[in-house]
Amino acid sequence: MSPGSAPSLSLGPAGDFLRCLWQLNHTIERVSRSMEKTIGVTAQQRMMIRCVGRFPGMTASQLAELLHLDAGTVSTALSRLERKHLLERRRSPRDRRRVTLGLTPAGHALDRDAPGTVEHAVVALLKTAAERDVASARAVLGELTALLARET
Repeated sequence: MSPGSAPSLSLGPAGDFLRCLWQLNHTIERVSRSMEKTIGVTAQQRMMIRCVGRFPGMTASQLAELLHLDAGTVSTALSRLERKHLLERRRSPRDRRRVTLGLTPAGHALDRDAPGTVEHAVVALLKTAAERDVASARAVLGELTALLARET
C-alpha cells in the first residue's frame, strides 16, 4: 500500500464510520495538546472552565454529570485547574460538607471564546452547518452512545 492511499480504501460502512470517529478523536486530542501549550489548559479542562463560568457554584458531581465524565476524571482535572490557579473549590457557609466550584480571576480570563480551541471550531461549524445536519449528527451520535452503553 502506498502512502496516502488509505483514505480511498473502504473498510465497509462500519469501518469507514469508525475511521471518521477516530480521525475526529485524534484531531481533538492534537488540538487539545496544542491548547495546553498555548493557553495552558487542555480542551477538556477548558470545557470545565466554561461550564463553571456558566454555572458558578455547581458541584463536581454536577459537572461530571453535565459533561458525561466519571467522578475520578473530573476530580483529577479539577485538582490540576486548582494548581494552575484557574478554579477554586469553595465550602458552603451553610453546609461545610458541600463544596462548590468557582473560577479565579485567571479562570475568568479563559472563560471566553478563543481561536485555536476545540469549541471555537464547533462554533464556526454551527454557524455554517444546516440545522437538520447538526440534528442528524447529534441523533446518530446519541444512538451510537446508547448502543455502546448497552454493550458494556
